[in-house]
Amino acid sequence: MSSPYSGATPVGSSQGYAEATPTAPVGAQPNYAADYSGSMGTPTTAEGRPDVEGTSVGQLIGEVTKDLSVLMRQELELAKVEVKAEAKKAGQGAGMFGAAGFAGYMVLMFLSIALWWALSHLVGHSWSALIVAILWGVIGAVAFVMGKKKFQQVNPKPERTVETLSQVPGALKPN
Repeated sequence: MSSPYSGATPVGSSQGYAEATPTAPVGAQPNYAADYSGSMGTPTTAEGRPDVEGTSVGQLIGEVTKDLSVLMRQELELAKVEVKAEAKKAGQGAGMFGAAGFAGYMVLMFLSIALWWALSHLVGHSWSALIVAILWGVIGAVAFVMGKKKFQQVNPKPERTVETLSQVPGALKPN
């Protein structure tokens, strides 16, 4: 469908998204930032309004529907990218918790036995076991605080998507 109003047409192209041929390599992420440039190639009158003379209302509604569909797909893709980045941070934090736990276990096992044995000659077996347990409790607390700090850096809310979606209702209102 070709009309004077082609709001969903990429800059430099006279065809709509459905008719355009992809130029990106297979597997490449699309760059939607270029589509937000504000210059969509829509013809305008001298007053700056869209030149829709000779275009039927049905064609205009079809173009608006297509534009909204493209916008929603782009916003969904942006949200996916943002959530994926935050999930990666959460995974790194979880990995640090796991590594701290495993390292703590190994160190606890070998050094605790050695320290307990060494201290038992000075204060007895019971007191030396208590001293070793308190020492490893402090180390576990430090590892927990570090993992908690990493999780606090995670932001599950896709900030850019929320920002651009808040602009959509204003863009739909007539001037």
